Amino acid sequence: MTHMYKPFSEKQMLALTWWMDNSKYKNCDAVICDGAVRSGKTFCMSLSFVLWAFSLFSNSSFALCGKTIRSLRRNLVTPLISPLKELGFEITDKHSENMLLISYQNRFNRFYLFGGKDEGSASLIQGMTLCGILLDEVALMPRSFVEQALARCSVSGSTFWFNCNPEYPSHWFYNEWIKKAKEKNALYIHFKMQDNPSLSKKMIKRYEKMYSGAFFRRFVKGEWVAVNGAVYPFMEHSDAFPDIPKGDFESYAVSCDYGTVNPASFGLWGKQNDVWYRIDEYYFDSKKEGYQRTDEEHYTALCELIGSKEISLIAVDPSAASFIEVIKRHEKFTVVPAQNNVIDGIRCVSSALKDKRIIICNNCKAAIKEFSLYRWSENAKNDAVVKQNDHAMDDIRYFVTTIMNGEDDSFVVLATKRY
Repeated sequence: MTHMYKPFSEKQMLALTWWMDNSKYKNCDAVICDGAVRSGKTFCMSLSFVLWAFSLFSNSSFALCGKTIRSLRRNLVTPLISPLKELGFEITDKHSENMLLISYQNRFNRFYLFGGKDEGSASLIQGMTLCGILLDEVALMPRSFVEQALARCSVSGSTFWFNCNPEYPSHWFYNEWIKKAKEKNALYIHFKMQDNPSLSKKMIKRYEKMYSGAFFRRFVKGEWVAVNGAVYPFMEHSDAFPDIPKGDFESYAVSCDYGTVNPASFGLWGKQNDVWYRIDEYYFDSKKEGYQRTDEEHYTALCELIGSKEISLIAVDPSAASFIEVIKRHEKFTVVPAQNNVIDGIRCVSSALKDKRIIICNNCKAAIKEFSLYRWSENAKNDAVVKQNDHAMDDIRYFVTTIMNGEDDSFVVLATKRY
């Protein structure tokens, strides 16, 4: 079945055609697309990248890079495959090699997939010789990986393709590439949501409601701005914390931020009609109480919090190895280390709260108190939160990133009770 696409916008067309012979930008060494989410920049850039590659090269190597290979496949590769096939390309996905073999008529090229999630990722791409590279979500990658990847493009005619949503204004990529685009002979295209013709006004309004504060200015307005004030300012409304809903819950889960000297915060979650509710919590502050609890005592409190409920999964602070081991040793619950990227997690929590996919019930007093106190750091050069009043905030983040967002992930099939 042929897909029906709306006509491309002016900026989308520029991203698609800047390298063509009749373009005044054809001699640029790089192209940078940044701006609002859902503006169509990723799809247009990835399609353009493949078309450009086949216009100049055959039997050559290219790289597609994302923060992780998994996110790269989800956000870029999967949406790209069907349109390419409709245009007559043949694609073989060599999954075990993280490589796409793409051919068109009598030409073929190799597109290697890389994840640039941390400083160690730079070693993965060393030694390659590339004709071009596309870095999706480049602002989320460490500078060492990006610079190592760019150094691989040593073939004559190679170009750099960058795509990202805005971050904080002192970010290295903003200062070294976007502000210096002319100096680096790079075409800079800034996208807004309105630059995507397939996005309806109703959908744009929906995205506008999903974010607030600096994240609204970044992801909806496409601005590089600093965060400040409350992390979740919209949770200050009086109706933000309703009663526990009546009726049965479909499933239950627990998220744990573990502490001995620092407070320990456990959240009990129940799912009803595709919404997860924080229906109870355990919060123990050793400094306030005047004594510390052992791993076994915290485990006993965990069992009391759960009661007779059937728990699908427990996500625990990944640094709490001893407590994770205690839970495993009792062989009663399935436990996994939580995903622990703070800033990405805060974005996910913010979106889930705004979209009412998670709801904090009004009996969860510790969480409610921390929502009113949780603040962005005013002194940090990048996005950072004040490491105070953040224990319930952390366990809520673990729940969203590891349990709620992981419901379709492969590890969840293991989330059954141990016997």
